[in-house]
Amino acid sequence: MTARLVPYESLNSRQRQQVEAIQVHPQQVRFSGDIHGALHTLLSRPGPGVKGFALLAEGVPVAFLLLKRPPVLPAWADEHSATLHALQVDQRAQGKGYGKACLQALPEAARRAWPEIKGLELSVDADNAAAIGLYARFGFVDSGEAYKGRIGYERRMGLVF
Repeated sequence: MTARLVPYESLNSRQRQQVEAIQVHPQQVRFSGDIHGALHTLLSRPGPGVKGFALLAEGVPVAFLLLKRPPVLPAWADEHSATLHALQVDQRAQGKGYGKACLQALPEAARRAWPEIKGLELSVDADNAAAIGLYARFGFVDSGEAYKGRIGYERRMGLVF
């Protein structure tokens, strides 16, 4: 598998259309949202606090994610980190290791975007054991804190550089 995580702004018009066609599995939408919501977050108020990334497999987008920094950093996050949001793997490409490829490439992509950051943080549904296990395999550590999120309790996880 040849896959690379690239900034959304570096995509050509065809690749941007392909990103818009990413379909999240219906059971995962409640955790990650859909591609339209993620792109709205990225494109409705362009600024230095939100960056989008697409995972390209053979030049075709198969996954998408957002990273946030101040001034749009969530209240629960450390100001010296970036936060991961809306990680979405196209349901037609699932089971091929693309989610893992995103997480493997993520620290380098985040540091290229914001060299001053000290780590990454994310919030994950406390009942999403598969996602928690995946993040842990890539070095994210559960903070031990839970809080009431939009669909239930959320766990905070972080990766220090």
